[in-house]
Amino acid sequence: MAAVLLALGIPLAVSLARAQQQQVVVDRIDDTARFAALAQFVTEPADPVGGDTNERRETLSSELRSYHEVYGIRAGVFHRNDVPMAQAPDDWFLPRSGEVREAFQEALLSRRSHDPEQVWPWERHSLVVASPVIRDGDVVAVVVTDSPTGQMRSRILQGWLVIVVGEGAAMLLAVGAALRLTGWVLKPVRVLDATTHDIATGRLKSRVAVAGGPPELRRLARSFNEMADNVESVLEQQRAFVADASHQLRNPLSALLLRIELLALELPEGNEEIASVQAEGRRLAHVLDDLLDLALAEHSEAQLQVTDIGTLAAERVAAWSPTAAAKGVLLVGDCPPTTAWADPVALSSALDAVIDNAVKFTPEGENVEVAVFSNGDTSTVVVTDHGPGLNDEELARVGDRFWRSGRHQNIKGSGLGLSISRALLTAGGGSIAYGRHEPHGLTVTVTVPRSRPTE
Repeated sequence: MAAVLLALGIPLAVSLARAQQQQVVVDRIDDTARFAALAQFVTEPADPVGGDTNERRETLSSELRSYHEVYGIRAGVFHRNDVPMAQAPDDWFLPRSGEVREAFQEALLSRRSHDPEQVWPWERHSLVVASPVIRDGDVVAVVVTDSPTGQMRSRILQGWLVIVVGEGAAMLLAVGAALRLTGWVLKPVRVLDATTHDIATGRLKSRVAVAGGPPELRRLARSFNEMADNVESVLEQQRAFVADASHQLRNPLSALLLRIELLALELPEGNEEIASVQAEGRRLAHVLDDLLDLALAEHSEAQLQVTDIGTLAAERVAAWSPTAAAKGVLLVGDCPPTTAWADPVALSSALDAVIDNAVKFTPEGENVEVAVFSNGDTSTVVVTDHGPGLNDEELARVGDRFWRSGRHQNIKGSGLGLSISRALLTAGGGSIAYGRHEPHGLTVTVTVPRSRPTE
């Protein structure tokens, strides 16, 4: 639109300037023609005897003086030899060079001087028009007018100002229309983007309101909602399957373990094979329990409330201290009071999994520190152990389901504890991160928001 307005406005402005100058030039041509008609009857220079001639000259001089006084335009009638017949003001004479001389020389060829060059508002040129005085077919004198251009340039500027204002108004109107149009088109896109973000962060119930916007975007919104419904349904079926399978397998597994116990009574005491079978059975039961916990954690909604994170972390430290002491590990807590929005049950379960891991992998005689920090936006619980730690490749995979470091396969566990912690924290708007602790060990940072997460 700006390009179109410029393409139209610039020629219009040029045309306006030319029209204003042409109007002035036409007026000067009429004036010089009238003065030339008066000068035709003045035959000789001033002669004190020729009264009639002097009277005609005085009439011409009076007309020129009045013309100059009223319009401020210098005007004169000059003989072929540059001698003035009459002029106003009286001290104005033909210059030896310049635009006035060129116009005079052109008029001597029995034709009016050509139109002056275009005068722009930022130029201070004058307009010179010359017409021949012809008597009996010969040029006997030339009428010359030298007009100032101040008023003409002011009128051109005023016209240009009107054009600029008009084009500015048209541009504002175009911008307003474009904003309304793009807003109408992009509003469904923004809603779709926000809904996609909600689903990506775990709020699977979010849907796009199919209202407004172009038909193509409304169809896209409906298709997106159908896709989200299908994805939610598939995930729900997957969770239900894991939960049902875990639950249904527990009964036959319990029966199997009972039969193994009965069978062990018939075997000699200390039989290694039966002990190994019993250990694997208990490990399988633990994995099924963790799978059920994970399915429930991913399916449940967080019950958020203002929670004293420091007090809750201190309680978990106190609960795990006997277990740590039994292993010869010192569990230390620095838990000042601080509040945040969290689900107390979910956060407690997540901290249990993290502290359990830290105690499990920390060798005897080392420490596990639990520290609570707070800033303006979040509260954090940092659990630091002095165990073997993880390398960069292992840090990238820690928290994946069933993943365990190859160096820790001999340590009891299912590889689901940290996955459960992440699911529990994510449901409440929190997060969990892992890092190295120098010179050796692992640092786990649990973060929860201090302000209520948006629905």
